[in-house]
This record gives sequence, C-alpha cells and structure tokens, in this order.
Amino acid sequence: MTDTAAPRPESPAPLREIIAWAFYDFANSGYTTVVLTTIYSAYFVGVVAAGLEAEHPGTATLLWTLAIGAANLVVLVSGPVIGAISDVRASKKRFLLVSSVLCISTTALLAGAEPGQVAPALLLLCLSAIAFALGENLIAAFLPEIARSDNMGRISGYGWSLGYFGGLLTLGCCLGYIQYSEASGLGADHYVPVCLLITALIFALTATPTFVWLRERAQPRTLPPGQGYVAAGLGQVASTLQHASRLPDLFRFLICIVLFQAGVSTVVVLAAIYAQEVMNFDSQQLIVLIMLVNLTAALGAFMFGFAQDRFGSVPSLAGALLVWILAIAVALQASTDADVWIAGNLIGLAMGATQAGGRGLVGQLTPPAQNGEIFGLWGLANRAAAILGPISYGVINRLGGGDHQLSLISTLTFFVLGLGLLLTVNERRGHQDAMRYH
Repeated sequence: MTDTAAPRPESPAPLREIIAWAFYDFANSGYTTVVLTTIYSAYFVGVVAAGLEAEHPGTATLLWTLAIGAANLVVLVSGPVIGAISDVRASKKRFLLVSSVLCISTTALLAGAEPGQVAPALLLLCLSAIAFALGENLIAAFLPEIARSDNMGRISGYGWSLGYFGGLLTLGCCLGYIQYSEASGLGADHYVPVCLLITALIFALTATPTFVWLRERAQPRTLPPGQGYVAAGLGQVASTLQHASRLPDLFRFLICIVLFQAGVSTVVVLAAIYAQEVMNFDSQQLIVLIMLVNLTAALGAFMFGFAQDRFGSVPSLAGALLVWILAIAVALQASTDADVWIAGNLIGLAMGATQAGGRGLVGQLTPPAQNGEIFGLWGLANRAAAILGPISYGVINRLGGGDHQLSLISTLTFFVLGLGLLLTVNERRGHQDAMRYH
C-alpha cells in the first residue's frame, strides 16, 4: 500500500474547521446524556422492564448492561477495521455521516418502544449505541489532522467541553418538556418518547457544521492488485499489532484506557439507575443532577486541556484519576442527597479531564500515517472497557440481589488499577516512537 496519509499540520487548522470538528462532540452528547446516562436508562429499568425487575430484582439492570456490552462488542470487532478502511479510502467523513444517520434514526425509533416491549427496546438501543460509538472513533481520527502536538490537548479539550454544553442543551429541552407534561398530568410513558425525538432532532441539526466545514485531509492509498478494502484494512491492523513492540507506550496506554474507562463507562450508563434505585431520585432530580455534572465536566475538560499541554498528559491524567477515586468513595458512603451532589460534581470534573486527556494523549502517540487505524484501536480499548465495566457491575448487582453499592466497588477497582498502569507510560518516548514509525 502506498503511504500517502495526511501529515501532521505545521500550523493549526482554521478556527472555523476546529469549531466544526468540536461541534460533533456538541451534537452527539445529547445521545449520551439522554439515552445512556439519564432519562432512558432509568426509564428502561423502571418502566419498560419493570415487570421483569419486580419478579427478579437486578434483572433489568443486567439486561441493560448486557445490551450495552453487546453493542460495544460489535464495535470492538468492527471499529479498527472501519478505521483502517477509512485510512485506505480517505473516507472518514463518509463513514461518520453513515454512523450519524443510523444513530439519529434508531434513537427516534426507540421512542416507539412501549412499556413491556423489552426486546425491541434492547435491539434499538444496541443499534444506536453501535452507531454512536463508531462515530466517536471516526471524529477522533480527525484530531491529529487539525492539531499540532503542542496544542492537541487544548483542541481535544475544546471538543469535550463543547460536547458537555451540547448535553446541557438537550437535557434542558427535555427538562422543559417533562415539567410541561407533568403539569398536564402526563407520565413518563408520554414524555420519555418525546425526549428521544428531541434528542434525535438536536443531534441532526447541530452535527451539520461538521459535515459542511470539516475537511478530509487524508489521501487515498493504492491497494496491491487483487486486494480489497476489507483485506487491506485487516492487514493494516494486523501489521500494527505485530509491531506493537515499536510503540510500547501507545499500547501500554491503550491497556490503561481499558482499565480506567471501564470505570468511566460504568458511571455513564448506570449513574441514573444508581441515583434512582439507591437514593430515590425522580426524573427531574436526575436531569438537574446530570446537567450540573455536565457543567463541571465542561469545566474539567477545558481546564485539563491547558494542564495537559503545560504539565504533560500523564501527570494530569493521574490527577484526574485520583479525583475519580475520591468521587466513587464519596458515592459509596452517600446517605443524603448532598452526598450525591458532591460525588456528582467530582465525577463531572474527573470525567471531562479523563475523556479529553485520553483522546489527546493517544493523538500524540499515534504515527501520522495511521490516524484512522490507531483511533480505531483507541475505540477498541474504549469498547472493551464499555463491555468489562458495565457487565461487571450488572453481574455483581444480579448476584447480589440488586445491591448497587456492592457493584460500585468493582468500579472503584478499575480506577485504581488504571492509575497504577498509567504511571508506567513514558509520554516523551512514546511521541518520539510515533514520529519514527514507518
């Protein structure tokens, strides 16, 4: 294959293009906050699968985590291949459009899954989660094309920070409709489907700048005679994995991501369920809590981008993981609403920092010719984490008869292990290895 991928830019991309790239984080964050974190996760356990939960406590939570795990397993297998194919064909933007349309449409269709229709709800949830995760991989692969190594942390932080405001916008619209519905005597079986439609609409509208202004800088590569794109993509991934010894810090950090992101993924998809089942939060309390978490997460992502470029990614990420550990410890002993609010704000600061920092560090450790492929592997690490963390929580919860605090201990363990491995990553050496890689 001829190596003609886009080189790292010597000067930053135009501001309009950086904003267009960051706006995708703004657009798809509504899906995360409404479907995975706040409204629909609690609605699924409390309404859609309420009958199963009443008969066998912990079953609805387990089904939720298994569905998320299945979706991430699909992405784990397909993500690196799609990333490699997008490198060969220089078609990241086209794949991103397809994944976005699929996520938006299945989110809208999810509104039609009524209480008791567990199987259709789980199927649509899986499809939307697959599309969302593939989009996350693809938009991240543009980062090394629009940023230099000395400002990559800041630009990644801008994206995450703007993304949290996108989640706030969607949650704010949903909260307004929920208040209107409850004042009119309408229940969750009415307003939750409408919230899903609101989420799909906002995603579609706010993703538009990305597809209008973001450029595809990579150039198509020449394939050997008789070789198709899938074979080329698989071969490229296999080659990179075979040469992992040449990029030891990158692959060590990818394993580190699996560990700490297992904890992050668990919090994302189970926070609302925990607050509802353990602390008896209602829908409006949950939304206000997550809105506040999004504000602190935006602040954390924005501040961390500067800290990462000033002090280095590894020390900054280590600090963020320590905040995660403190937040989970506070949640474990929570006995009042105030404890939950404190834990939530700590989680927000730490979440913004770890998500922005992880993507930025991978960008610095990535060889220029393998942007799509390596970010496919980054997605693989995140997807493995999204299987490992939530399913561990769900299984422990089911075996413990619905004991959410017991399940949360496994989440704390992932953060501790991730911190330990992170301290073995040499950021400067890893960047130098990436620049020498051929």
